[in-house]
Amino acid sequence: MSSQLFSPLTLGRQTLSNRIVVSPMCQYSAHDGCASQWQLKHLATLAGSGAGLVLIEATGVLRSGRITHGCLGLYSDDNELALGQVLAFCRQAGAAHFGIQLNYAGRKGSSQVPWLGGKPLTAAEDAWPTLSSSDTPDGRSRACTHEDLAHIKQAFVAAAQRAVRLGIDVIELHGAHGYLLHQFLSPLANRRTDDYGGSLDRRMRYPLEVFEAVRKAIPASVTLGLRLSATDWLPDGLTLEESTVFVQALEALGCDFVDISSGGIAPAEIPLEPGYQVHLASHIKAAVSMPVIAVGLILTAEQAEAIVARGQADAVALGRAFLHNPHWAYQAALDLGAVAQHPVQYERVNPAKWAGGLVPAVSPAAR
Repeated sequence: MSSQLFSPLTLGRQTLSNRIVVSPMCQYSAHDGCASQWQLKHLATLAGSGAGLVLIEATGVLRSGRITHGCLGLYSDDNELALGQVLAFCRQAGAAHFGIQLNYAGRKGSSQVPWLGGKPLTAAEDAWPTLSSSDTPDGRSRACTHEDLAHIKQAFVAAAQRAVRLGIDVIELHGAHGYLLHQFLSPLANRRTDDYGGSLDRRMRYPLEVFEAVRKAIPASVTLGLRLSATDWLPDGLTLEESTVFVQALEALGCDFVDISSGGIAPAEIPLEPGYQVHLASHIKAAVSMPVIAVGLILTAEQAEAIVARGQADAVALGRAFLHNPHWAYQAALDLGAVAQHPVQYERVNPAKWAGGLVPAVSPAAR
């Protein structure tokens, strides 16, 4: 039986060789938004990983939109040049499509990198003022004015246009994990009383405006989607039903895919177990015709295959699994009797030429 996981998938006008996506994973190793040698090593490894799509980490559309000083950015000519040099090398290292996740951190910005604790930066650490949908109770972030909203929306547009110039063919807007677009969607963060707060229609307004502005500014050939936290897992938070309405509105504006995650707006008890978010993707998939990507503790080839084969999602996204094993897709292909795309230099691991761990070891005496 042929593998559904290793069948082609069309996202917008891009066709992926398989349905395995490398999730965007922050590396916190950029310099004023410019990709470093670490990003070169990280992304080049993933370029030849066998995944159909590699999403570049959350990338700030403004310097003030980063989470940390180490976050990647696409807000300056220097950022664009540095990332272009990395991508030029990566395209020689493998055949994966490259996408990028564009983000504005909002109230989660101006923070230390995780290995230094992730706490808010101090003035001595070059902290910057942060914005959110509403003033935060601790006074750390203030509500966006209409002028702020226009400025940030234009920054998303400009960053998307930079991505297009770099030859990136898939763009994902970050509407999840407690960052600014999620801060507008969630009633736990959005307490505005103007046209951008209150009812779901008003809370959706700004994320939809950003999406529409980007969609109009980039070629139709470039795939545009959004990652969404489909539920806050908290009383009075964003619900799956509300997220379904939002995703339907995105599709009406020309969205090509959604990437379904959850949580992040505030601490919550989340039932962490393999595939714990797949039911969210499945619910949304039933309500739209565009492709839906599932993510969250997807660990094995058999689990990923079942998600796609059962129609729960059109593709699966894995993050830490690829950090642990950058050739996860090679092993998945062996497990499922399929073939992953390899750089020509690695063609000798094609299952037709090498059975890997499936072949019994030959003792030295028998050689």
